Order: sequence, then structure tokens, then C-alpha cells
Amino acid sequence: MLAKRWEDEYDYEEYPEYVEEQPRKKPVLVKPHPVQRAQTLLNKPLRSRCRTAFILFTVLAMAVTIRSGISASRGYVLVDTQQKAQMLEQENERLRIEIARLKAPERIKSIAENDLGMQVPTAVYFTREK
Repeated sequence: MLAKRWEDEYDYEEYPEYVEEQPRKKPVLVKPHPVQRAQTLLNKPLRSRCRTAFILFTVLAMAVTIRSGISASRGYVLVDTQQKAQMLEQENERLRIEIARLKAPERIKSIAENDLGMQVPTAVYFTREK
């Protein structure tokens, strides 16, 4: 400490005339002013409202966060489903082309002539019934 305390500076035993015991005073209790009391009472409901507002805000923030996560996961599922649907449509189109190729009259004619030994007739005759 930079400054000495007054008790350290003097020795009470050497100077007994300076030492006087003073009677102890009782502490005085002061009642708060009615306006102060009203302010104190107003703070409790205000604190309660603030606490409620904070809890409500926290719950709403959590709900928004959870809903965003759910929306994002549903978006990923939707994109995956759309990709699968597009792949199936492409496969379906490929199969339609394959069916059209297999049903082609030239192919059927070549199979009949080469594999089955059939020939195309040179003349076709039609008759009418009387």
C-alpha cells in the first residue's frame, strides 16, 4: 500500500487519552418510498414477461430450424425421385425403339427368308365370292 493506515501509525497503548469508546448505534431501517416499492413490484412481472418472451422466441427459432431441415431433406428426396423418374422414362423410350425395330417388316421378311426358308410370292390372286 502506498498510504499507511492511521491505526498503523499510532500505538494506542502509548496514548490512552486519544482512545475513546463510542457507543454503537443501531442501524436505522428506512422504509422504501411508495414509488420505489411500486417500481420494484413492476419489475417482477416485466422479468416474467421477458423470460416468457425469451422462451417463446427460443422455441420458435428451434421450430424454424427443424422445419428447414425437414424441408431440405424432402427436397433431396424429391430431386432423387425426379432423377429416377427421368432414368425410367429414358429406359422406356429405349425399349419402345427396340420394339419398333423388332416389329419392322424388313426384319420379319429377312428372318422368314433366311431362317425359315420362306419366299415372297411373285403373284397374288384375289377372288370374290358370288
